[in-house]
Amino acid sequence: MRKISCAYVVSRADRPAAPMQDIAIEGGKIASVSAGAAGSNIFAMPALVNCHDHGRSARPSSIGGSGKPLESWLSYAGLLPSVDPYLNSLVSCSHSALGGAGTVMMHYTRAQGLTDLPTEATEVARAARDVGIRVGFAVSMKDRNPLVYGPSEPILAALAPDARAEIERRLLRAPLKPAEFIALVEAVSAAAHSPTFDVQFGPNGVQWCSNELLEAIADASRRTGRHIHMHLLETRYQRAWLDQNYPDGVVKYLDSIGFLSPRLTLAHCVWIRPDELELLAARGVTISANHSSNLHLRSGIPPVQTMLAAGCNVSLGIDAGAFDEDDDAVREMRVAKLLQVGNGFDVKVSYADVLKMAFVTGHLGVMNKSRDSKLEAGEPADLLLLDWSQINDENLRSDIDPIPVFFARANASHVVELIVAGRTVVKNGAVTNVDYPSARREVLERMRAGLKHEPLLGAMPMLEEAIKQFYQDPVCC
Repeated sequence: MRKISCAYVVSRADRPAAPMQDIAIEGGKIASVSAGAAGSNIFAMPALVNCHDHGRSARPSSIGGSGKPLESWLSYAGLLPSVDPYLNSLVSCSHSALGGAGTVMMHYTRAQGLTDLPTEATEVARAARDVGIRVGFAVSMKDRNPLVYGPSEPILAALAPDARAEIERRLLRAPLKPAEFIALVEAVSAAAHSPTFDVQFGPNGVQWCSNELLEAIADASRRTGRHIHMHLLETRYQRAWLDQNYPDGVVKYLDSIGFLSPRLTLAHCVWIRPDELELLAARGVTISANHSSNLHLRSGIPPVQTMLAAGCNVSLGIDAGAFDEDDDAVREMRVAKLLQVGNGFDVKVSYADVLKMAFVTGHLGVMNKSRDSKLEAGEPADLLLLDWSQINDENLRSDIDPIPVFFARANASHVVELIVAGRTVVKNGAVTNVDYPSARREVLERMRAGLKHEPLLGAMPMLEEAIKQFYQDPVCC
């Protein structure tokens, strides 16, 4: 039995913070929450859920991808050298934990490729288990449009011969057939699935997946109960291409093949329309809104107000692109609130809405199991503890509502402890169960060595210009 004395406890998303509470935990669960005494500086809430991420260990700006639209940034992701998957995932999971997230979605769109994927996935699962967080692992699946939303040949034709050869070698590979993709996911699941590591289908997006592949995934998800995690309508170029290729509506198409269900999470939905949101709400789909990532990639602001008004299940994601590129899930709550609250006295998105998005709704999307996160007896002991004395350092009023103060100031630097299933994962700014600093140093050293002789670097300026011209052509989008 461990007792944690708290200045305030946010026990549920829809309740005020309760002052002077003691939380007792035992055997990985909360044993009790009861009245305590004054004197604590702990602000307690359920551990956060990052409903959309990619498991990267290095920041986008470090490889030259900062401030670029998604369609250019995707090619820069190919510059990251392959490193040991265990160390890479240990660093990524540690970043998430330090940012306040105890449950993280890892859409694995960039495999290290040093072994077969089932073997690599077991190393990712081992890293997540060692760090101490829960992870959803979606296997990347794509079989069309590798360079742009359309044929690759016009892009390749704009490149010098050496650059073209390098792009073809590195970025253009024959995809698996739909049945082979389904078999791969099942093999990964057999190798790595556990109660704390949920293996999922991970189609990258409709523009990157053929109808045959999407239909095969829908059928396999229906048969197996396995969750699906996919990007949808992240950018205006995707909206235009999907409207051209699915004139009756891409969301209606997905519904017609049985793709839409509570087993589906859709990342972004920045350019989605109100009637499409109503259909997603009716089917019980989860949406992951990724505000900072969308700002970094110039994609726009997700219409969370409209999503919530339509009755959609909305969660928050980091997408490997938090506001300061630091995986700070605490600050991401503030970004979401400021962008979505509304105008003047007309509040469209409340504090309770954002709290629910941050630690309730995402569980179904990440772990394929719905859960109303709350700090109450009998619930899993997943707690985020922050230093209230630092958040409220001016301490001018003893009667102040702590929730607005938390949203105005809190960030990952205020995290005192992250507890997952009763196990301390982060304590006073350090990851407790693994040697994160050594792992990060080794990963970065290997990446620096790999980038010194990376031939793809020389091809990137021409490729980026060709992609820019493609999307600026009115015939395209």
